[in-house]
Amino acid sequence: MKYYIVDSFTDTVFRGNPAGVCVLNEWIDNKAMKNIACENNLSETAFVVKSSNHYELKWFTPTEEVDLCGHATLGAAFVISNFIDIGALYMEFHTLSGILKVERKNDTYILNLPVRKTEKVHIPENIGNILGVEPKEAYLSQDYVFILENEEQVKRLSPNIKEIKNIADVTGVIVTSRGKEVDFVSRCFFPKQGIDEDPVTGSAHCTLIPLWYEKLHKNKMTAKQLSKRGGLLYCEFLEERVLISGKAVLYLKGEILP
Repeated sequence: MKYYIVDSFTDTVFRGNPAGVCVLNEWIDNKAMKNIACENNLSETAFVVKSSNHYELKWFTPTEEVDLCGHATLGAAFVISNFIDIGALYMEFHTLSGILKVERKNDTYILNLPVRKTEKVHIPENIGNILGVEPKEAYLSQDYVFILENEEQVKRLSPNIKEIKNIADVTGVIVTSRGKEVDFVSRCFFPKQGIDEDPVTGSAHCTLIPLWYEKLHKNKMTAKQLSKRGGLLYCEFLEERVLISGKAVLYLKGEILP
């Protein structure tokens, strides 16, 4: 199969979040896709099969299949538009999270993704020890979202990854605050999925965008993920959907042998 590595939410190689993209003529079994994703050892590997007028899309971490991934969807759209259906400007993906649409405008890709709503909850006991800082507020979706005092706290955070892995009933932990030069910043930790810290997480922004919309009363926002690689996301809140826009750059193309 054809194989690509795309750095998403960046226009510079070695930045943003690298996604593996495997282009298939037809589906292979899940065990094979899990093995490939584990061998690739990236936070996400996307598998794409073209149908008559859309694309089937699946995502795998090094340990499991997931129901939504933003940066690997962007990577898949980049590969399709540049190497498969060259020049394609509109792409429709059928996924575990329903139909996801991507529009290309010049070198920017606009992802239309579902909202993930949060509920405000009490700050869990001992979370300050796990994070290394006491959060101001806590929210719950499929992840814990903790709001910190400022960008510097988010940037300097050095959490106990082992203890995050032991937190029950959530996939991972997102920390966020208002930004200095952007509307909000974040970092994301998903050790249960084999990802200690995800460089740039589109799916997390399906949770963060509606949350910060409520706080900032802005439909359009700019966000930065403060991982070592870093990434920039342009966000728009549309009630039940969010638009997340970003650029991408090719790092590698090749072939996975049987």
